[in-house]
Amino acid sequence: MTETDVPVILETKDLDVGYYKDLNILQNLNIKARKNKITAILGANGVGKSTALKAIFGFLTPNAGEVLLEGESIVNVPTYKKILKGLAYIPQQPGVFKDMTVEANLELGGWTFRNDKKQVKEKIEVNYERFPVLKEKRKQITGELSGGQQRMVEIGRTLMADPKMMLIDEPTAGLSKMLAEEVYGMLTDLRDRDNLTILIVDQEIRQALKISDYVYVLELGRNKFEGPADDFKDLEKAFWV
Repeated sequence: MTETDVPVILETKDLDVGYYKDLNILQNLNIKARKNKITAILGANGVGKSTALKAIFGFLTPNAGEVLLEGESIVNVPTYKKILKGLAYIPQQPGVFKDMTVEANLELGGWTFRNDKKQVKEKIEVNYERFPVLKEKRKQITGELSGGQQRMVEIGRTLMADPKMMLIDEPTAGLSKMLAEEVYGMLTDLRDRDNLTILIVDQEIRQALKISDYVYVLELGRNKFEGPADDFKDLEKAFWV
């Protein structure tokens, strides 16, 4: 099956985004994230990678262009409804509640169905199957965990809502090389085992290329290169390094 044969889950079309109406950080951004694939947005600092995810999820309103989720425009859809439609977002800065237990953090991911105690319990057990270390530490205060395990809790909490697709900003920011490899392993497992579609923004170019299926490279807020990750393995040919 070729890349074009795989269904597109999320797409941006000619997206212009900025923090001010007349100053666009992103200009004519076109990205497709295909089903059960990891798509990476790469580029130097300040080119608009994180801005793209914020615009897709609704933290920023585009000045022009479209964001489509399974062919449906979601530009004017409130963020909480995007979650109900199956879109999830994990920011760069850790979002766990460090003074709460692992299990309490996971329970928060089931907020939309919190009155269904059976479903909440079932979803937590599914996460414990995905991440056995969390079951071992379920009563431990989350702030006492390693950075990689905290990221695991955050991913697990997000998965409680059964998203179709996850947007992840700098998945290993601030982590050691060993912990970073653990997180990248988690992401590939979610793609391969859970059939999840993932769009990541990353500055760890070499690691991102190892786990990604398709890559977009931005320069000054615009598309510069794109193609299968294998096409970018020779970094000497990639002008952003």
